[in-house]
Amino acid sequence: MKILVADDDAQILRALRITLRARGYQVVVATDGVEAIAQAAAHKPDLYLIDLGMPRLDGIGLITSLRGWTQAPILVVSGRTGSGDKVDALDAGADDYVTKPFDLDELLARLRALARRSAGPRADEPVVTFGGVTVDLALKVVTRAGAGAVHLTPTEWQVLEILVRHPGRLVTREQILTEIWGTQHATSSGYLRLYLSQLRKKLEPDPAAPRHLLTEAGMGYRFVPDGGLDPARGRDPGDVAAGTA
Repeated sequence: MKILVADDDAQILRALRITLRARGYQVVVATDGVEAIAQAAAHKPDLYLIDLGMPRLDGIGLITSLRGWTQAPILVVSGRTGSGDKVDALDAGADDYVTKPFDLDELLARLRALARRSAGPRADEPVVTFGGVTVDLALKVVTRAGAGAVHLTPTEWQVLEILVRHPGRLVTREQILTEIWGTQHATSSGYLRLYLSQLRKKLEPDPAAPRHLLTEAGMGYRFVPDGGLDPARGRDPGDVAAGTA
């Protein structure tokens, strides 16, 4: 696997290059966003490690540029710890976010997870339908009757995929947060409120009264397919209104 590492910190760049090469990865490096674009075009990496605070073109600009022509996984490795920076990076097209200083074993585990996600589609992946929406898990395409393809950000797709793979079952907030953002964000429920709200706007017939992407008060979320659990009758006692995130 070929990885492009873009970071203006020479010490981190050198350490990552040595560590990744020792584990069998091919490594291409860049010290700013403009150089990273040139290296990406020349080498076609399978995965990207990107810092946000780079000269000439910052990490957000680089991610946006890359997403214009590649869907290769992007892992942000940044010293910026604010939730706004993380949301901006994920919405721009990043797949995961690790803050500096980072634990090397965790970073390598994130890389392996991203590599597994980016593997080719399996022939046995199902197609899920609900409320006029079709989710093709193999092709990672969402369409809506009468509207065609629905654009989802990478993170919106991850949240939706987790839910539709567990039809009718409660998926806790901690499960979703851990799978997408890692254990350090297992209590950051604000992320999910944002992404569930966006998914409902794009996929529910009436986002204010959702029937398929439901909130279970104080616990998590539940995906209800067509002909499945009746959200008006089948949720656990004490649940709040389905539209509450």
